[in-house]
Order: sequence, then C-alpha cells, then structure tokens
Amino acid sequence: MAFESSHAAPRQATVFFERRELERLLSLYGRMVAAGEWRDYGMDGLRDCAVFSVFRRSSEAPLYRIEKHPALARKQGAWAIVGHGGHVLKRGHELEQVLRFFDKGRFSVVD
Repeated sequence: MAFESSHAAPRQATVFFERRELERLLSLYGRMVAAGEWRDYGMDGLRDCAVFSVFRRSSEAPLYRIEKHPALARKQGAWAIVGHGGHVLKRGHELEQVLRFFDKGRFSVVD
C-alpha cells in the first residue's frame, strides 16, 4: 500500500502591524476610550492588509478602520482611515500623519 505524502499548501504571509505601530494605535485607542468616544477594538492580519477597527459598541459596525496596505506604500501611501460608510477619510505614507485626523477639532482629547 502506497501512501501519498501530504504536503501542506504554502502558507500565505499575512500583513500585520509592527510593534511601534501597534503601540501608537493602542495609545490613540486609550485616549479615545478615556474621552468616551470608543469602547472596543479589533485587529485583523490579512493577506494584503492589516486592519485596526474601532467600535462605539462591539455589536455594531466599526466607526473607523485604520488600514495598513504595504502594496500601496509607493503609490497612495500604505496607511488609510476608512469611515463607517466605507469612504477613505485620510490616506498617507506615515502613520503619524494619518492619525492626525483624530486631532482635528473633531474630538477634544488632550494627550
């Protein structure tokens, strides 16, 4: 009796946040929780992007998705903030630049 050797399909590499990026995202999350704006978050590492989603309530759709798309780094910028309706609200090459969206008078949060 011959046995077929089972070869596992090559695993697709997933995109995820680097430690520095994750620290910055969680710092922003903490400030927004303290301000009463956000109450929950979720993270996904996908084949083509990493997503940090923030929620007012965990049972709802995310208020914002902060996405990292490395394939767009040389074009539009790897970072994007996507709003509740799926519209891109801010896009850029640097995470800090993109996260300034949350500092623009929309929220009165003091760091």
